[in-house]
Amino acid sequence: MSFKDHFSRQSLAYSRYRPGYPPELVAWVAAQAPDRRLALDCATGSGQAAVALASHFESVIALDGSSSQLRNSMPHVRITYLTATAERLPIADGSMSVVTAAQAAHWFDLPRFYAECCRVLIDGGVVALWTYEKFLVDPAVDAVIGDFYEGVVGRYWPQERRYVEEGYRTLPFPLAELAAPRFSLETEWHLEQVMGFLETWSAVQRYKDQRGEDPLPAVREQLRPHWPAEGTRRLRWPIHLRVGRT
Repeated sequence: MSFKDHFSRQSLAYSRYRPGYPPELVAWVAAQAPDRRLALDCATGSGQAAVALASHFESVIALDGSSSQLRNSMPHVRITYLTATAERLPIADGSMSVVTAAQAAHWFDLPRFYAECCRVLIDGGVVALWTYEKFLVDPAVDAVIGDFYEGVVGRYWPQERRYVEEGYRTLPFPLAELAAPRFSLETEWHLEQVMGFLETWSAVQRYKDQRGEDPLPAVREQLRPHWPAEGTRRLRWPIHLRVGRT
């Protein structure tokens, strides 16, 4: 089946500039699994979540519908990368201990995805879905990013983005849900890393396609006074996590 591919064209930037995930988040998810044999990461992109899972499971299968994304994935001895979608898993029944999707579940055909999770998970298997919000720095930087997100590229976000904006609270989740701790991601980034990350936004790509111009140079100039010329600033990314058992 086809899938909503918002990232293949910027797959190299995605692999370079999408942040990894907090080790404590992945460790907590792994601790909920009934065993540590097999983990499945859906819409893995360049493999950030899969690599983190490989520290806790004997083997990880990482899937993405985009072969371009997988060409830029991070190799690991415990990870097998496959081209496939979350709604049609090339996985045997009752074989997985955990199914994860990081910053991706809002793009899925959710009823089909959950049906596949129920099929491939072992008894007591876990589904873990997480997403992060806009990063936070300080009021001045946050205002620039907020205006760019809403005022400049806001109309170009796909409608599914609302699930992220609502912290996955409204994401359909028909599983026996577990109470999850709060997590956040922190990075120390140069301004060019921030710009590389903004380039991966699906709304930025749609803006370029529809308007024939790049919105990033203007926001770079707005951010430049707030960044050390040769230094970094700390970014904090609140994470929202939904975890349940089938």
